Amino acid sequence: MTEWVDAIVTGKIAWTNTLFSLQFEASVDVFEAGQFVTAAIYKNGTYISRAYSYVNPPDKTPLEIYVVLIAAGQLSPLLADLRVGDGFQVSRKANGFFTLREMSDADSLWMMATGTGIGPYLSILGSTDVWQRFKKVVLVHGVRTAEELAYRDRIEMLQKMFPKKLIYVPVLSRDQQAGLLYGRIPDLIDSGALERISGLTLQPENTQVMLCGNPQMISDVTSKLCGRGFKRNRRRDPGNIAVEGYWR
Repeated sequence: MTEWVDAIVTGKIAWTNTLFSLQFEASVDVFEAGQFVTAAIYKNGTYISRAYSYVNPPDKTPLEIYVVLIAAGQLSPLLADLRVGDGFQVSRKANGFFTLREMSDADSLWMMATGTGIGPYLSILGSTDVWQRFKKVVLVHGVRTAEELAYRDRIEMLQKMFPKKLIYVPVLSRDQQAGLLYGRIPDLIDSGALERISGLTLQPENTQVMLCGNPQMISDVTSKLCGRGFKRNRRRDPGNIAVEGYWR
């Protein structure tokens, strides 16, 4: 059974009407960058719970999760109503294998996300291991509109810290804006646009890929990369595509 601990909200960031981040304090166990925690609110005699990746790296506080508000959802509207000082519950132990420990070494690491799927990447990028193991890191973030490109200030700070290593590629699927790619991530792989703008080639010999977000994006990108000789990474059969399977 899940061991719950109390969490106290210390901050809240409203990115849009439906996207927000919760910052909180809680006595949780040490976790790995890329892992997820289960957040919950006790209501009507039961815990209403959902998994969310930590956004903060393991050695930084406050703890932080990135949430999309689903009007008909059970938990996200309750989390959206929380204010600084309010309490909820989180699992003491984090879980998941979407971590660099599970990845093989390579020249470049591509992190492809849609929506709130960028969360675990921010935790990983805030850690030291990724910068020691990879020569180039490409962060691809697909959203519908420019206002949904959350955490750009944090990403820009990382670019200043690692100017020769971090390549940030924001992608819009509904809006068109000068300087930003337009379309779906799988289509931009087909067209070669992602490779042109990053200056890198997606080839299995020297590349690791992480995918997190919309299940259709994950399925389509996996299919296209497997067509190039990539394969899914499994604990007993290492490959070069890692997938985070949860979705809200």
